[in-house]
Amino acid sequence: MSVLENLNKHIDKRLPFLKNSKLLIAISGGVDSVVLTHLCHQLKLNISLAHCNFNLRGDESDADEDFVLQLAEHLDVEVFVQRFDTKQYAEENKVSIQMAARELRYEWFSELAKQLQFDYILTAHHADDNLETFLINFTRGTGLEGLTGIPEINGVFVRPLLTFSSKDIKAYAKANNIKWRDDSSNKSTKYLRNKLRHEVIPILKEINPSLLQSFQSTLENLSDTADIVEESTNAVLKRAIETIDENHIAFKISEFKKVNNPKAYLFEVFKDYGFTEWNDVVDLLDAETGKQVYSSTHRLIKNREHLLLSEIISETSKIISISENQKQVETPFGTLFFDEADAIFGKRTNIIYVDKSTLKFPLTIRKYKEGDIFYPLGMTGKKKLSKYFKDEKLSLLDKENTWLLCSENDIVWVINRRADNRFKVTENTKHILKIRLN
Repeated sequence: MSVLENLNKHIDKRLPFLKNSKLLIAISGGVDSVVLTHLCHQLKLNISLAHCNFNLRGDESDADEDFVLQLAEHLDVEVFVQRFDTKQYAEENKVSIQMAARELRYEWFSELAKQLQFDYILTAHHADDNLETFLINFTRGTGLEGLTGIPEINGVFVRPLLTFSSKDIKAYAKANNIKWRDDSSNKSTKYLRNKLRHEVIPILKEINPSLLQSFQSTLENLSDTADIVEESTNAVLKRAIETIDENHIAFKISEFKKVNNPKAYLFEVFKDYGFTEWNDVVDLLDAETGKQVYSSTHRLIKNREHLLLSEIISETSKIISISENQKQVETPFGTLFFDEADAIFGKRTNIIYVDKSTLKFPLTIRKYKEGDIFYPLGMTGKKKLSKYFKDEKLSLLDKENTWLLCSENDIVWVINRRADNRFKVTENTKHILKIRLN
């Protein structure tokens, strides 16, 4: 059975939705993407082409672009071309050239698909690419997820050739007199993927001529195991997650301590948040309150009987000014409304009533800083805000996300928590100001 027949059969069985979809093929000009284009054209799928010119190989890059344009004209299909200054992007974002090219192309493909309403983006990854990715992840260290291969369907990205070998694809191209472009950079072994492709995998295939078939069986076994791991992890997560809000997710430590291997479950739960120091994460289970572990984007905090997961956001220095005539103010935590009132009605944490004559405008809104004190309403004397937080059993995250309404250097309101006694309404108050958080 030919590659064309096998692909048609594979699509009917695993990817039938492609036959009624508007498809965008990512094409470099290399043999894999060119063959994918020809195959999809032969199967009369609704395709358009998208080509990235990364301007990394001078005339060779431009020749690849010209080749793709000619191919699109020959097949009478729509083509989109985008040129990138990849080196500048890599320098500005402090990433490798390879990573820069990857980020640029996937971002552009996704934007193109969204703007022009393509249902799916097809890439020409094949079985050998899958093996290379497996070995790259294996050599760098990974969990089970990193050993289950490239997903055939990942959102809008679909890889119809994953079950075909590079050898099969090239044989089809030669048998059908299909021309393609060779990328000279693919021959360089300075890149890990190329080193594996040219030096390691040939030896493995020499040891086992049926390596790709054996590898496919291994992937299927690992995928089955991953399903079991996911099911078990979700069961623990269901019991462990206590609260979720805009600032953090709270996990019950006791649920991780109940399982036989807490480290394995912690890895599965938090691996997608960039954490790498897993022994430190495990140590949080028995650490003192306030202990933290950071990744580049998130942090885990031990807070009594919980682990708190939050995104790292730096906005602690932000100060908002409020003039005397303002009726409402937009803030990061909601909208504050300022209204004149005739009397005090009820008690709610999101509303305070103050004697307007005691305020000195402009008022300010800011975050807590070390050394802050206030005079809690209903109490005599002053109190350190840090002591108030401790008495209220606030977590480190709660403290960091607490905002203060201030008159000059004096705290008027620990917003949504406690008003200050110095600004309270008394029998001598002539102008009552109602401040409400919505």
